[in-house]
Amino acid sequence: MPTTVAPRIRTLVLLFLAVTGALIAGTGQASAHAALTGSDPAQGTVVDKAPTQVSLTFSEQVSTGADAVRVLDPKGKRVDTGEPSAVGGTTYSVPLHSGLPDGTYTVTYQVVSADSHPVAGAYTFSIGAPSATSVSASTREAGDGAVGGLYGFGRYMSYAGFIVMVGGAAFVLACWPAGTGVRALQRLVISGWLALTSATLFLLLLRGSYTGSGELGDVFDLELLGQVLQTKTGAALVSRLLLLAAAALFIAVLFGAYDKREGEEKRDLTFGLAVGGTVVAAGLAASWAMAEHASTGLQPGIAMPVDIVHLVAVATWLGGLCALLVALYRGDTPVGLPAVRRFSQVAFGSVVALVVTGVYQSWRQLGSWSAFTETRYGQLLLIKIGLVALLVGIAWISRRWTNRLGETAGGKPAGTETTGAEATGAETAGAETTGAAEAEAVVAAGGRKSPTAGKASGSGPGSRSGAGSGSKSGSISGSGDAKRAAQLARQRAAVDATRQKRVRDADPQRLGLRRSVLAEAGVAVVLLAVTTALTSTEPGRTEQDAKAATAASSASASEGTSGAVTLDMSFDTGGTDGKGVVSVDIDPARTGANEMHVYVTRPNGRAFDIPEVKVAFTLEAQKIGPLPVTPDHITTGHWSANGVQIPMAGEWQIAVTVRTSDIDQVTVSKNAQIG
Repeated sequence: MPTTVAPRIRTLVLLFLAVTGALIAGTGQASAHAALTGSDPAQGTVVDKAPTQVSLTFSEQVSTGADAVRVLDPKGKRVDTGEPSAVGGTTYSVPLHSGLPDGTYTVTYQVVSADSHPVAGAYTFSIGAPSATSVSASTREAGDGAVGGLYGFGRYMSYAGFIVMVGGAAFVLACWPAGTGVRALQRLVISGWLALTSATLFLLLLRGSYTGSGELGDVFDLELLGQVLQTKTGAALVSRLLLLAAAALFIAVLFGAYDKREGEEKRDLTFGLAVGGTVVAAGLAASWAMAEHASTGLQPGIAMPVDIVHLVAVATWLGGLCALLVALYRGDTPVGLPAVRRFSQVAFGSVVALVVTGVYQSWRQLGSWSAFTETRYGQLLLIKIGLVALLVGIAWISRRWTNRLGETAGGKPAGTETTGAEATGAETAGAETTGAAEAEAVVAAGGRKSPTAGKASGSGPGSRSGAGSGSKSGSISGSGDAKRAAQLARQRAAVDATRQKRVRDADPQRLGLRRSVLAEAGVAVVLLAVTTALTSTEPGRTEQDAKAATAASSASASEGTSGAVTLDMSFDTGGTDGKGVVSVDIDPARTGANEMHVYVTRPNGRAFDIPEVKVAFTLEAQKIGPLPVTPDHITTGHWSANGVQIPMAGEWQIAVTVRTSDIDQVTVSKNAQIG
């Protein structure tokens, strides 16, 4: 059996790399988690008057930089005059030069969605009439290329390192305390720490290029790194590095001082390590939860703690499985039946936690049964569910082997096992005797092994030659005895280890357990790859909402109707603090009852309150209106009104009266197609 271990491990590593490459290569465009759901001017439209700004509305909040939104004229020259700013909800605008000439203009954008993934795109609109343009509206997919592939690999390695480190340490502390002295387990946990630490540094360096230019040359741009550190994802990665310093201290104590403690002192240290390890593991898991899917969308206050429990449960189960596999194949000390049974109980609890948290996460990210088959996220989730079911099935087989192992140890006829043990003992006893005699001969011969070395301890001229040496001979004799005793002890330990390994490998129940655990580890490798792909895939709920919004926008453009309408209007009342932007959102912008939101912001994009806001609707073609609406104040810079009645479809003028003081007010207006 030992001769087959290396090929199996190599096969597992090759499977690991193959699945990783396939899934990372297949992530592609689906990494964009926010979608453009509206714009003003809208895509492909022709406006009569040059707009003063361009507004973009996304399916969720996004982060913008200095060049996040660019507006280019037909010759490719930029006509935007400042950084994009939030004007309310998920709408962002960028101001334009005044008096733009007629022609076709191209809007390009590259932003970062709330769950840390880059989003890029482009569209065109025209002023006066369409014209030829030298600008291509197609852009590279955000997060693709070599940098995207490296970033995906870094994410995989960070998850793998977290699972191996946390699960391996939990296995040793909770299931097999004797494993603190097993070098193979020490190397496993330390390797997990090294993998997570190096992957985190790797992701931190790649982050700026991943969400920006996509060029490898920007990886070591310190200015770009400084910008990354100011983002939510950068803060999460730095927090992870700080927690890894605490994890290093935990590992040092676990594999250092812990094994030397006894009695009550060891129980106290176990309790302290359990509490400290749980806090560090939860903190590391939070560094993912606070920056990715769980931090945005529905119920983030519930989703983030649930995500932390989910990640820790995954690490405890799969990482503990890796530790058990190493203990079964590479451990110098055979792992005992109680340790295997304790891990079985821990794994069962982890699976229960995974099922409960996984059901909640699936509901939150999918939103409908159809998303299982209609979205890439749902399809990957089905694969993950199938792999978990397969893993649980193999774990059940492992549990049966564990029970059989217990029956062999306690319920089988003693004569069967005793005979094997006696035979092994007789075989190794001769080896011990031979080894001891050979060790004595080697020591007596001054470290040189020869056929006649065994005679060195007998009588002869050599023994009489030192008779007159007195104390010197006694010193040499004492030193030789100590060396001989140490060598014999080492040899006996090696013989004992060989005997235990032979007995372990000859046990068919233990052999079956090792094979089933190896199969579990193989499935776990694929499961981890699918899980990593899920974290970089647009959630099904978001994808379906974006598709619905895009379809509604397209339908309304072709039918002369509109979906939700957002109008941004700059105002200046002439008084103190009298400049700003007022945004009006009307949903669904059709005949009948509508919901209206009004947002007031300063030129720098910061919301502020004013004494009064009033809105009036006028359909000049039919001489209807003005229909006044006084919205209710909701929060700073936000007013709202429900049940706003639009009696007829048409191009309505929406006028907003803004009063910034007792005497300073102004009315601004825009037209919008409603109904």
